[in-house]
Amino acid sequence: MAKKNTILVKLVSSEGSGYFFVKKRNPKQLKEKLNFKKYDPVLRKHVMFNEKKLTS
Repeated sequence: MAKKNTILVKLVSSEGSGYFFVKKRNPKQLKEKLNFKKYDPVLRKHVMFNEKKLTS
């Protein structure tokens, strides 16, 4: 069985609402951290989401 190259990362709202997404990322192909502008339902507007380490 092949080893999986993807890791799970947490995308946390930059506005501090506490809302987050969990995404998969391949660190061998993508070296920089993920940044997305997505909808935050707590604040009810689009904000930047930055990658943080997912603690299990």
